[in-house]
Amino acid sequence: MKRERLQNSKKRIFIADNHPIVREGLKMIINHEKDLEVCGEADEGWEANKSISELKPDVVVVDIILKNSDGFELTKNLKARCPKLPVIIFSTHDEFSYAERTLRAGALAYLMKEVATENIINAIRSVLSGEIYVSDAIAKKLLRKVTAGKSDTILTPMDYLSDRELEIFLLIGKGYKPSKIAHSMHLSIKTVETYRSRVKEKLILTDADELIRYAIQYVNNTSSV
Repeated sequence: MKRERLQNSKKRIFIADNHPIVREGLKMIINHEKDLEVCGEADEGWEANKSISELKPDVVVVDIILKNSDGFELTKNLKARCPKLPVIIFSTHDEFSYAERTLRAGALAYLMKEVATENIINAIRSVLSGEIYVSDAIAKKLLRKVTAGKSDTILTPMDYLSDRELEIFLLIGKGYKPSKIAHSMHLSIKTVETYRSRVKEKLILTDADELIRYAIQYVNNTSSV
């Protein structure tokens, strides 16, 4: 009876990630904690939405890139249905590109995969307490933006890109060819090319070569911050 009560008191975590190895790694870390357990997992948005509705977890951990959808779309859907459900978004993309979008989408935390092993438990416990979890560098950036006031806020070219356009832009900056982008995001090459054209137009770039150079420079600059 005592063991049953202990299990029932555990906080339940749902993982939505495109990679089985990543999900297994997170499950090992989370299930090692006495008061936490992974209650379910999915690799695409529709399945995640359905399972989360049935399982009613206490926290959802979401990758930005999912099969047939993306983490931002899933997060917005979840927050529309369950406003109090804490969501953690984690990704390989640099936090300076995504942390603020994460909070605007309704998530309480942004975690880069390269530090997820060390920080996932702290992030889970923070959002369970209703707190925002981001790195110190991002917290300082957001604080500066708040204290500056809206009238002093300067939009960067990246602010004009949609979430999906920014994903593709960052992958271009990491050296991904259209075919690789299409494979990793589960899109057709034609769709990827359409997004590339939109990005090029929004950033006022003349051709594909200039887009590639600009994207590589942006990724290198943000990763060195």
